[in-house]
Amino acid sequence: MKARRIQPARYGLFLFAAIWVLVILPLSAIAAPYAAYVIDARTGKEIHAENADTRLHPASLTKMMTLYIAFQAVERGELSLDTQVTISQNAASEPPSKLGMRPGQKIALRYLIRAAAVKSANDAATAIGEAIEGSEAAFARRMNRTAKQLGMTRTTFKNMHGLTENGHLSTARDMTAMGRHLLYDYPQYYNLFSRITADAGVRKVSHTNRRFLGSYKGADGIKTGYTRAAGFNLTASAERGNERIIVTVFGGKSTASRNAKVAELMDLGFRRAPSSAPLSKPVPPVYADVEYAPAAPGAAGKTIRLVGAVTASKRPQLRPRSEVVVVATATAPEATSVVSNSDITAALREAVQTAPAAPAATPESKDAEVVIASAQASARPEPRPKDVTLAVQQAVEQEIVTRVSTSGGRHWGVNVGRFPSRYAAEKVLLKTALAEMSTLDGTLRKVVQRPQGFDANFLGMSRESADLACRRLAARNVSCFMIGPSEG
Repeated sequence: MKARRIQPARYGLFLFAAIWVLVILPLSAIAAPYAAYVIDARTGKEIHAENADTRLHPASLTKMMTLYIAFQAVERGELSLDTQVTISQNAASEPPSKLGMRPGQKIALRYLIRAAAVKSANDAATAIGEAIEGSEAAFARRMNRTAKQLGMTRTTFKNMHGLTENGHLSTARDMTAMGRHLLYDYPQYYNLFSRITADAGVRKVSHTNRRFLGSYKGADGIKTGYTRAAGFNLTASAERGNERIIVTVFGGKSTASRNAKVAELMDLGFRRAPSSAPLSKPVPPVYADVEYAPAAPGAAGKTIRLVGAVTASKRPQLRPRSEVVVVATATAPEATSVVSNSDITAALREAVQTAPAAPAATPESKDAEVVIASAQASARPEPRPKDVTLAVQQAVEQEIVTRVSTSGGRHWGVNVGRFPSRYAAEKVLLKTALAEMSTLDGTLRKVVQRPQGFDANFLGMSRESADLACRRLAARNVSCFMIGPSEG
């Protein structure tokens, strides 16, 4: 029996059908799943949810966490916006989107932040993580610690840029919470997410979300994301009047369809949100550095180290203990005695008990005195006749002075910067007071308006405490200088 030959035209049709079945259909079958979440940003209350807790690929929404930690690191003094970061081979080799930096190139952290926030540059995000924690793995651990502190319970980070990696997953609910923390925890940096263009040092970059920012009224951020596994993702925020809505969408099929869906959900949020609502900001996390060590058999291997104070600071040397010479003449000059600071009160009380009573009307109190001086024999003043009983009684009733202050009273203070607004100055004062409670507790926080801006001052300090506070703040890389009695 002869084999039937397939005509060329039929063969081509057969081949196309085979490709359709084997390639096109499977790709459509594995299209990125859709998820969405909508909240009232003022209260954090849910307005709409669909698959909001499904763990999906976040793509470059990941960079919101990378940037959040960068802002946190700057605030804690780990590095500054002007820190020069050396680009590693690992960072330079990241695939697009990227800034295109060379290995060994140095660039200021502020430019890397702009590139990651505006252009969503993968090389910039990697360089940020390596500058802060030294390696991608260490930075990913910090990302996961921070995520837990922010309540992102279904998020696991493996890298700082969001490129698809096994186990690198998040949810629409968690990414919405991430966006809300960026908005309220670091308002001084939030404007980055609404910039259509930005200077990234090596070149000018354009915002990946510029279409939505330009088309939706009130939109001012936050972050886009795309990979084949994730689809087209977006966490967006918009403000109209007193209302602010945050929306997250996972699994969009294109930029246009994703933006249309986000706009639809934004409209839904503004319709359902009350016109007025109390602002309830999320609670910023307390930074905790958690290290994981190999576990011994049958024992837990987690060590928690809270980082809340500097490990070393420039402290002034303690002054040598002085001794007090109490000169009291009753019947002979030999009554002079030397006692230490710690024994002064007991010695004076004993003298009161053993001395004879003095007439109450004796007005010669100015002749009686307690002389405080060094224990050196050459510094002892010559004793003068006096009424010991009245002198000792007055010394007991009054405060015992163990050191004569030269600070001029509590009329000193410290300045921790000048800021463009009263709000910014007050925020820095509060954060600085919480970070350095041991030396700033009990001081007065005061914002002074100047022609050039608003000065953030701590007042009501002695000269010594002001000097110590500045030394400790300097150890935290906080700008600080002392304010004299006439400068506050």
